[in-house]
Amino acid sequence: MLRNTRTSYGTVAIVLHWTIALLFFAQIALGFFTQAVADRPRLQFDLYQWHKSFGFLILALALVRLTWSLSSVRPLPLPGVPRWETTAARTVHRLILALTIAVPMAGWMIASTSPLMIPSFIFDLVVVPDLPFTRSDAIEACWSRTHALLAYGSGLLALAHAGAAIHHHLLRKDTTLARMFGAHTVR
Repeated sequence: MLRNTRTSYGTVAIVLHWTIALLFFAQIALGFFTQAVADRPRLQFDLYQWHKSFGFLILALALVRLTWSLSSVRPLPLPGVPRWETTAARTVHRLILALTIAVPMAGWMIASTSPLMIPSFIFDLVVVPDLPFTRSDAIEACWSRTHALLAYGSGLLALAHAGAAIHHHLLRKDTTLARMFGAHTVR
């Protein structure tokens, strides 16, 4: 089943969810690692290019996910889930989706405003043009802080989201988490 139904997520939504989640957390680790190798400029340059490549991939997948989400039905909340919790979950889902677009866009802004004018090579296949913004150290530093804050904030939000799903699975013993793995049976 490719598409969502009122009771379950479809394969497309599940694959996009987990692919973006894995790439996003890998990006946070890669971002840390690029800073840890500052004394090895060639390695750091290569890691930045990988970081940018995966960032553009996440951006593309997040835009596909947004389009898919807007054109698909959402599974209904499970019976017995309080309304406040359903509202909170919906809000967190929307924030995470917005952040999977905002974080790579902020990264693109760093590259686009840097006076160094280092091209962004996506997996050594294609150069992504910079966005048309003024270049300066101050603007680049502002976007760099914004990128980091958005990334760490979204990482914390995603951990809270995962914690809530685990809570549903282990304590409430419902199928909230199982639905995102493609399981459709109710316990």
